[in-house]
Amino acid sequence: MSQYFEIHPVNPQPRLVKQAAQIIQKGGLIALPTDSSYALACQLDDKDAVERLRRLRGIDDKHHLTLMCRDLSELGNFARVDNRQYRWIKGATPGPYVFILEATKEVPRRLSHPARKTIGVRVPDHPIPLAVLGETAEPLLTATLQLPGDEAPLNDPAEIRVRLEKLLDLVVCGGPAPAQPTTVIDLTSGEPELVREGRGDVAKFGL
Repeated sequence: MSQYFEIHPVNPQPRLVKQAAQIIQKGGLIALPTDSSYALACQLDDKDAVERLRRLRGIDDKHHLTLMCRDLSELGNFARVDNRQYRWIKGATPGPYVFILEATKEVPRRLSHPARKTIGVRVPDHPIPLAVLGETAEPLLTATLQLPGDEAPLNDPAEIRVRLEKLLDLVVCGGPAPAQPTTVIDLTSGEPELVREGRGDVAKFGL
């Protein structure tokens, strides 16, 4: 049975944010709102939690997971970013974008794409995940909360609670989120390539 925290979407309560971070740090899998849809999130280096996330989403190791970071200063630890790539990212961050980049050795091998050695990274524009990231003091591993067979991501915390209360450790209610996934941009070739069009405006990248 999952816990259910109602956290203010503009001024997150520090006590609840701290409890949410503690659940993650103890191996929990949670759902929380972002600037796109709700997302699943867990600790970066927790193998069991990552496997739970993949099972819930119905995805294998070839599906890019996303490192959700608090700010751009964390990106260099986990992804190789040259000056041109950095300019692309900075111009759209924070925001509803995931950028595919070459993973560094700091990223556990099981989390990067098995063939390409790449990872998705993003900085959300939403007070709740940013507050949780500030409390964990490290990136979270995340994925869009879209269940197998569904045509769109989940954006209603009450529905998430009903459908997933036995599969999650915590549902963070921060009000409804846009029922759109992030826009995914691959920057590994030197030029932006659209992988998935979502909430983020692709015109920023000349696409």
